[in-house]
Amino acid sequence: MKRIFFHTVLFLTVVATQLMSETPSGRADINAVLATHEKELMAIPGVVGVYVGVLDDGKSPCLKIMLARRTPESNQIPAQIDGFPVRVEVTGKIRPLGR
Repeated sequence: MKRIFFHTVLFLTVVATQLMSETPSGRADINAVLATHEKELMAIPGVVGVYVGVLDDGKSPCLKIMLARRTPESNQIPAQIDGFPVRVEVTGKIRPLGR
C-alpha cells in the first residue's frame, strides 16, 4: 500500500511540474524560448537584436528579430520557433544614445 501511495505521489509531482513549465495553451514560455535561441539568432549576420513582442492584433506574443539591414543570411531566420511566430524588423544599426 505504501508503495502504491509513493508511486502515485511521484507521478502527480512529475505531472504538476510539467504543467507548471508550460503556458495555458500548452506551449513553452516565450521568454524561455527566446533565451534558448537568442545566441543562434544573434549569430546571423545583420541581426542586431531579438526580443519578445506582440503581433499586430496587440495580444498574440511573437519573437521579434531586429536587422541592421537585410542580407542573404537573414533568410535563415525561421517563420516560427517552437510554435511562436517570428517577425523581422529592419531597424538599422543600434547605437547607444549620446550624453
